[in-house]
Amino acid sequence: MDTKYAKACPSRTVMDVLANKWTLYVLGLLRQYERPLRFTELRRGVEGVTQKSLTQVLRNLERDGLVSRTIYPTIPPRVEYALTDLGRDVGALTGAIADWSKANAGRVQAARAAYDNRPD
Repeated sequence: MDTKYAKACPSRTVMDVLANKWTLYVLGLLRQYERPLRFTELRRGVEGVTQKSLTQVLRNLERDGLVSRTIYPTIPPRVEYALTDLGRDVGALTGAIADWSKANAGRVQAARAAYDNRPD
């Protein structure tokens, strides 16, 4: 087997960010609304995410150039997050994952039930 998933490969670090479950939801929301969203809008849109987890995901996405962060000098400061061109590009992939998940959720649940109910 010639293919290796080398620990030092730069693509592996990108995959680590994209493999985070909250990342896919954040990118999906930003893609769905097609406009900048505030932190509270993102938090309301991703049920179950903690403030800490969402903050970390947004920092990682900003660091990787997938999301831009704009701070407006108001009191209190208003912060908005939007997809960058790179973030829109990856949206085709994450959107395909979301579409596949929606289309096949019933089949996956049926497979799980069959697995869970099989005799030992």
